[in-house]
Amino acid sequence: MPEHVHLLVSEPPRAPLSTMLQMLKQNVARRLRGPEGSPFWLPRYYDFNVWSEAKRVEKLRYLHRNPVTRGLVKKPEDWPWSSFRHYLLGVDGVVEIESPWTARRRERDGLLTTFQNQNPRPVAKERDQDGAP
Repeated sequence: MPEHVHLLVSEPPRAPLSTMLQMLKQNVARRLRGPEGSPFWLPRYYDFNVWSEAKRVEKLRYLHRNPVTRGLVKKPEDWPWSSFRHYLLGVDGVVEIESPWTARRRERDGLLTTFQNQNPRPVAKERDQDGAP
């Protein structure tokens, strides 16, 4: 949207969501600095916890329809920053979406899929009787 951002994200495995949002906002603000002294982001945001698949689909549909409702485009697929085409056709857009398609492509290309397939915290190796790993 021209004046706000919609995100539908999962809790990151390594840190709280608030840390991820802080890092995202800092990186964007550094790259898109406005006039000296003016903040890029407003200090507020709205969040909503999604606990079911039905609610996730409801929110995703809202995100996809929002540019149409606002009169910015005629069809959801016309909004360039939308994930609509990705979910409809499995094609890449401006913003990369983590989905079964992107996970399969990473696996096919020999790349790591997601942190879910990795142990986010190192585990100590078993030690022998002398205490050495």
